[in-house]
Amino acid sequence: MSAPSATSRGDLLALTPDSLAALTNRGLVKRATKELDQAAPAVIVDGDGTVRGTFPDGTAASLPRGGLDAGACSCDATTICRHLVGLILAYQRQHTAAGLLADPGPQPRSPIDVPSAAPPNTGTGPAAWSPGSFTDEQLTSRVGARLMAAARRVERAGYLARVRRPTSTDPVPTVELGSATVRFLVPHDLGFVHTDAVADTRDDVLALAVWAFRVADERAPGLAEVRVEVGGPANDDGSGSGIEATLLLADRVLRDGAVHVGTGIAAAVAEQQQALDAVGLRWPLLALGDLADHLTAYRERSARYRPDTLAGLILELHARHRAVCNGGGSLRALVLGTDEAAETPLRQVRLDSLGCRVSAVGQQRTVEIFHAHAETATVLVLRRSWEGEADGAALARRRIAGTTVDALATGNVVTESAVRSASRTVRLATSRLAQTTVNPSQGHWDALPKALVVRDIGALGVELDALPPRMVRPRIEAELVRVVTVADVLTVNYSPGQQRLDAVIVDAHGTRATVTATHTVAAPGRLDAVAAALNGKNGRVRYVSGIVHRSAGAVVIDPLALAVDGAMVVPDLAPSVASHLGFGGGDEPSQLVAALQESRTLLTTVAHQGLLHLPATYPDRLLGAARELTKVGLRRVARALNGFAGTLGSDPGEAAVQAWVDAYLRVEVALDLC
Repeated sequence: MSAPSATSRGDLLALTPDSLAALTNRGLVKRATKELDQAAPAVIVDGDGTVRGTFPDGTAASLPRGGLDAGACSCDATTICRHLVGLILAYQRQHTAAGLLADPGPQPRSPIDVPSAAPPNTGTGPAAWSPGSFTDEQLTSRVGARLMAAARRVERAGYLARVRRPTSTDPVPTVELGSATVRFLVPHDLGFVHTDAVADTRDDVLALAVWAFRVADERAPGLAEVRVEVGGPANDDGSGSGIEATLLLADRVLRDGAVHVGTGIAAAVAEQQQALDAVGLRWPLLALGDLADHLTAYRERSARYRPDTLAGLILELHARHRAVCNGGGSLRALVLGTDEAAETPLRQVRLDSLGCRVSAVGQQRTVEIFHAHAETATVLVLRRSWEGEADGAALARRRIAGTTVDALATGNVVTESAVRSASRTVRLATSRLAQTTVNPSQGHWDALPKALVVRDIGALGVELDALPPRMVRPRIEAELVRVVTVADVLTVNYSPGQQRLDAVIVDAHGTRATVTATHTVAAPGRLDAVAAALNGKNGRVRYVSGIVHRSAGAVVIDPLALAVDGAMVVPDLAPSVASHLGFGGGDEPSQLVAALQESRTLLTTVAHQGLLHLPATYPDRLLGAARELTKVGLRRVARALNGFAGTLGSDPGEAAVQAWVDAYLRVEVALDLC
């Protein structure tokens, strides 16, 4: 091995095995390391910093400045090969042997490498630096003018980003965007940036991530983690949201009702969907699509149609409009989803199963499998539906992407074929070139990001209390799926009237939460499987994964899976057994909840029958519901119902629509808080 050149490559020296594995894959790094241990290549460094190596088999590889993609190798590989990885590792070893790694000295940089100014020191790590110091000229040189133009379009619409600055425990600056996660692996170098999006499909995210860091450096320079909104229309007077035309369409449905709206609305819906898609308003677009599906379901007399869901979609559109028009009180990108790509193909990813949910709508069975994507600290949902009356145990044998539902729901998936949607659903492509492997999970969820693992139930309660109302939050499918650690199980009770199992668990601090599972014909073994796991029949329960929410001031978990001494239990896929559940009582809802539910039912009637077609007795029924709300202390909600009743007449207009929105919004928020 030749002596090291005086020209040092700080970018290559900064790459760790984890960074190389992120840029390539871990298997390639292991193979390159093994071959390097057996026979190292001869390494030289040119005057311009290009690292060259000749391997014992005659293969020649070179790495100029600018990243791995700029490398070249004489082998037959069409992508980044083991020789390029081995060349980096050999160069690092050579530098270590020469004693230069500890003090590499001044680093000459190419135009891409050199920041325009000294990066701001945020004080969040020993060598803090900011990707916000990259200039637009450097970005254009890296991604090209076409992708910079695409990034500018996203910026004009506005987007939301979570910025994580380097720390002593995680020295890699990271930006979480709606479409991808971007990690800057080497300080001051755009050549070594990793995203979880497939190469060349969303390279504009590099510019979006740099701009997000710029905004974070300006607005919150001292925080290790911050959420920022970048770009978007000025809209300083709060006069519009961009979905006004869509609201007119929703109001038409509210006035006519699903019963009378007819098929002529389909063309108007399609036009509005195209308009929303063109300006990237992803959440209103998805809500309008669901609204159209519900109207179709009613016309087809499908069991998928539910009046409360239809009413909720109309309310959601109005709530999102109000949230961004009331003096800028809410982040536009967060409420309207302006930074969300419809779909994003992912690079090779590992997905850890958190269980599944089996549901029934008429003759259709739907399986939703929940997977934690540790790299982005999110939960993705794989959904598939089948016609028929099969239960969870039978559906467990059905196949998705070449493997069974049971294997996907109880295993860890490594795949190159995942495609993520804006709402965080995921599908697995069936291309012959795409590889997907599934290994059984032992429920070792403690290694997942802290954002997904709840060790303090009290802190989770604070997090849930701080959430905005459900109808204006991002339309993320598994937004509230968490893994909760279980220190002990206090009680397990069964309520036969509601066919519901309630168990009280505690964390290490003694804080309580309730695990609540309800029987369904699609998953007849659910309750017995949950009871057996919590009663310790097959070992001690360590974790429970599920959908969390607040109810009556307590944290409630709807279980998807349980980790029991090194094994995963997925209740919805369990076979039906002879039940031995005991009686626990407590079936009736409180008077407050009953009053709210009755008011909700009355308000959903409007979306079903239409403002123009309500029966003559309807206003009196509203006033009666308002009196019941007053009795239980919900005076503001009662006033909203009284106000709506006062707008009704032979030809209710815009005032009636807005009064209905006011009343339904208050009822829904109150129910969420109960």
